[in-house]
Amino acid sequence: MRKIISFMHISLDGFVAGLNGELDWVKVDEEIFDFVGKRISEGDTALYGRVTFQMMENYWPTAGDKPTASKHDIEHSKWYSKVHKVVLSKTMKDADLTNTTIISDNLSDRINEIKQQAGKDILLFGSPTATHSLIQQNLIDGYWLFVNPIILGQGIPLFVDIKDKIKLKLLTTQQFTCGVTELNYTVDKQ
Repeated sequence: MRKIISFMHISLDGFVAGLNGELDWVKVDEEIFDFVGKRISEGDTALYGRVTFQMMENYWPTAGDKPTASKHDIEHSKWYSKVHKVVLSKTMKDADLTNTTIISDNLSDRINEIKQQAGKDILLFGSPTATHSLIQQNLIDGYWLFVNPIILGQGIPLFVDIKDKIKLKLLTTQQFTCGVTELNYTVDKQ
């Protein structure tokens, strides 16, 4: 069965965005981009909430075509164009979206159908509201958390309304020169 892996930048105190969704505190550089590029090649499906998907859709389809495009922009733009996208949204429609599936109801059943299909890992990028819904239905199988060296004090938390403990097993860690530490966990479903 395919796994859903949540890929998220997080502050030391557990926030994934500021109160208004701001991400200006997230540290990224070429070292992180190279690491992430290798890791996302392990997935053939990208999962987003509506807000994150619209942000991605407004940038990545043409990001690699710009004369000033970085190596990361070119590589990620190519990956984004070929990966299957799944969007959790109650308001979006499928109209004119290539290689994209919209899930607006029966979340658990629809996600489990996708997990049963042949393919690689399903990568959940950002999307805190979608992540909260998936956590509450026990649908996330792992976390790639990029812990940024900052304490925000307030913002949008990664974990909310957790009913039962979620046991994790640390698989790997990676420290970056910019101070970010990646923690790769699998959910212990026993």
